[in-house]
Amino acid sequence: MLLGLCTNAAANARTIATSTVDYVEENVQSFLAPRDGDEAAWRARLAAALAGGRPILAACCFLPGDLPCVGPAVDRAAIRAWATVAFRRAAQAGMRTVVFGSGGSRRIPEGFDRAEARRQFVDLLRELGPLAQRHGVQIAVEPLNPGECNFITSVTEGAAVVREAATPGVRLLADLYHMLRAGEGPEALRACAGLLVHVHVAEREKRTAPGVAGDDFRPFLHELAAIGYEGPVSIESGWDDLAAGLDKALAALRLQLADTRLAVAG
Repeated sequence: MLLGLCTNAAANARTIATSTVDYVEENVQSFLAPRDGDEAAWRARLAAALAGGRPILAACCFLPGDLPCVGPAVDRAAIRAWATVAFRRAAQAGMRTVVFGSGGSRRIPEGFDRAEARRQFVDLLRELGPLAQRHGVQIAVEPLNPGECNFITSVTEGAAVVREAATPGVRLLADLYHMLRAGEGPEALRACAGLLVHVHVAEREKRTAPGVAGDDFRPFLHELAAIGYEGPVSIESGWDDLAAGLDKALAALRLQLADTRLAVAG
């Protein structure tokens, strides 16, 4: 299982290069920057990001808040144009996954029909999934806790939406921080076999890295092992000092993973 870091890869290239992290997860809006048509600037960003010597396997924060994907003001042509550039550059960077959390874009406006919002979102996934596949990447729908969004606020709801879309190129992400904040137990992961392609992790109270507060992720990791999940796990947290804390966080997470594997094997 590969362990990654959500970060600005160029800004932290030296720390990444000397760490035990396996890969980097970048940001669609600031790194892939679909509205920036300067291809030379894009190539320069990519080269700087790869200076840390780690592959960039994913990017999060797919759509900005000014591109709503549900509600009365959806501009599907603008979303498709954004996605086309994002997926092309993701492929050029060697990414496998684009994470679709995007709470600002996905938030259902007050008074808007929830069933219609869900229909809009599922229809969008059916359009974007094949487009992503053509570029060799996949979309991972990320459930967010209710404090950050009012639509797809649990892994259970996310799995239902992905199954309804039933579209190649569209799969599911489980973020253990959001699950903890939402009070969603690890048993919810049991129904996600075959859907999960990506995992995020951070501690519950202050979104700190593993090992800071001592949160025990093993019940969740056990369920992931039980459904055969072997995909990437990205630390998506805040840092007081990334250089000082990254390898400690990775070691803490690897220890919990090792304990989980021993328990499953036993």
